Amino acid sequence: MNKYRSFVLPIALLLSLFFHEKIVILKSTVPILIFSILFLSFSNIDLKKLKFSSFNIWLLAFQFTVSLAAYFIFVPLNDILAQGALLAILCPVASAVVVISCLLGANKEKIGYFSIIGNLSVAVMAPIYFSFIGNQVDMPFRESFLLIFSKMLPIIILPIALSFLFQYFAPKINRFFVKCNSLSFYLWAIALTITLSQTTYFLHYSEKSQLPIIIALSCISLFSCILQYGVGYFIGKKYGDTVAGSQGLGQKNNSLGIWMAYTYLDPLTAIVPASYSIFQNIYNSYRIALKEQKDKKNK
Repeated sequence: MNKYRSFVLPIALLLSLFFHEKIVILKSTVPILIFSILFLSFSNIDLKKLKFSSFNIWLLAFQFTVSLAAYFIFVPLNDILAQGALLAILCPVASAVVVISCLLGANKEKIGYFSIIGNLSVAVMAPIYFSFIGNQVDMPFRESFLLIFSKMLPIIILPIALSFLFQYFAPKINRFFVKCNSLSFYLWAIALTITLSQTTYFLHYSEKSQLPIIIALSCISLFSCILQYGVGYFIGKKYGDTVAGSQGLGQKNNSLGIWMAYTYLDPLTAIVPASYSIFQNIYNSYRIALKEQKDKKNK
């Protein structure tokens, strides 16, 4: 079945393009899918090996400083573009980053730890940023913080905690989940199809007069995608893991990014994480295909 793995992402893109109106009704299942993906991914990670390092500091420093700098660069031109630029970089690391990174050869403990700390850090920093940026600047800090954190808690923290409990108190059951680890890729493909269907649905019903700003936001999204994968690669190179660096900084939780856009920013900024999801998954599909070709040659 693994030989067909490189076809999964192109199929997801095609399904979301032609059947988005039917698939979009399944959007409520995405948190369940993300939960399952994380649980299966972390069941195969030795949690005792998760350690904080300066690798994490560099990735987070880039994310929080450059996102704010991007906002202030664009705000004299257009506030919506400024919000979109901020969101493109501030958006937290994807829940499926461990799955894709490990497929591409990353150290699973290194990328696993960053996926935890990356999401928790955004849960703390995003409310601070949104207190003075966006449409809901009057929302109290406590309310803003709790909204974002409560969104992440059941999806991010709970599966990690459960995987920890199974590893230490039910190792035989955990070994069963480890054997099922390959399923996480296909669950991710289903979640991707649903998320991309939301994107297509949104674009389909956008007003024609909004086309120039949609194109501009998509360009910002593309540039930020290239920038973050590139910078992440060089940070990762310094620490002996270019895949963990590029995927940690470049692969985003765009479902959460779309929610953040609708909750705190101008709704049009949802174009940024929506188009980013397409760019990052085309890139990852290409990387996976190359990796499989390389593995075949080495056999």
